[in-house]
Formats: sequence, structure tokens, C-alpha cells
Amino acid sequence: MVKLRAAQYACSLLGHALQKRGASPELQKQIRQLEGHLSLGRKPDALESAKRAVHLSDVVLRFCITVSHLNRALYFACDNVLWAGKSGLAPRVDQEKWAQRSFRYYLFSLIMNLSRDAYEIRLLMEQESSVYSRRQKGSGGVAPGGIETGGSGDPGTAGRGLPQIVLKLQLRVLLLAQVLWGHPPLLLDVVRNACDLFIPLDKLGLWRCSPGIVGLCGLVSSILSILTLICPWLRLKP
Repeated sequence: MVKLRAAQYACSLLGHALQKRGASPELQKQIRQLEGHLSLGRKPDALESAKRAVHLSDVVLRFCITVSHLNRALYFACDNVLWAGKSGLAPRVDQEKWAQRSFRYYLFSLIMNLSRDAYEIRLLMEQESSVYSRRQKGSGGVAPGGIETGGSGDPGTAGRGLPQIVLKLQLRVLLLAQVLWGHPPLLLDVVRNACDLFIPLDKLGLWRCSPGIVGLCGLVSSILSILTLICPWLRLKP
């Protein structure tokens, strides 16, 4: 399924490049048809994944992962209806309506995935913060990255508020970078979901992107998915 998805978005990117270079309409049509056929060949085991997710002990993870898989299953169910319409089995199917419906399910699935990622990041940042807090007690108030948070002076000094806010923001960004860098599976999952997000946003008209951007984002996401198959330790668990 992942290989088909990579081929699908490679075709999308190729079609955009051919259009820019003024390729013949017939060749562009063949590429679009191939892209459409590849999209209909992807059938994941989303329902089985949802069944496994309902047994997770963490309530937030259980909700996000289960709802994500259910919406993904509905997305591919709509794809089956679209296939029936395109193949002539159900010629009266309103393909535009079912396409919009399928991408709404896909978008909500991605929102749940990113919510799960945000929750995992928050937990890890809290853990790292507690570790740094214990270290600071014996290191004179040195924050992550060696930035000093302590110092003398009147807390009420004029103009001190904004630099403190900027410093706190810098520390949070630094801590976020350290958490993601230290947890490659989480980093890959964030990047993959962020790339996928452009696809339904464009299809639903919520954020228009060029076909080249959509194809590139889909291809990058597919390559990252293939990478998690080659290196299973890069797959975010549960």
C-alpha cells in the first residue's frame, strides 16, 4: 500500500512538471489516469488497527488513535464508492460529493494524528523539564542549552518583562527541538502528518496549493512511511 501511495504522488509531481514544460495533453491525461488507478489500489487495515487501539491504557492516546483509524477506514470506504462509480458498477454515484466526503474523513484523521503527536510532545517536554529542574538546583540555574536563567537585579525593573518572555520562548523552542531530535519516531510522525495535511486541505478548498506542492508532500510522506517499514524502530508506538 505504501509503495502504491508513493507511486501515486510521484505521478502527481510528474504530471505537474510535465504541465509546466508544456507536454502534450494526451501524456498529461495518461499520467492523471495512472495516478487515479494507483489511488484506488490502497486498502489499509484501519479497522483492525482501531480494534487494537481501544485497549490502550492511556485515555488520550486511546481516543486519538482509535478515532484516527476509524476516520481513515471511512475515508477508504468512500474511496471504494468512488471506484464503483468510476468503474461503471454504480454509474449514478455523485463522485464530487463522495470525494469531498472522503477527504473530510482524511482531514479529521490527520487532525487526530497531530493531536496525538502534540500530546506525546507535551509529555516528553514535561519529563525533560523535570530533569532540567533537578539539574539546575546544583548548577546555579543553567537552563537547557547552557542559557542562564538566574541572575541578580530587581524583578520589577522596567523593560525586564519582555526579555523574560523572549527567554522563556527560546527555552521552550530549544526544549521542543531537543525532544524531537531525541525521539526520531515522533519527529518522523510529525513531519509525515504535516505533509499529508496539505492534501485534504487542498482537495477541500481550505488551503489551495499547486499540484506540485501536493505531489511533493505526498511523496515525502510516502518515503517516510517506507522508511518506517525498512527500519521498524522508527515507527511511532503504540
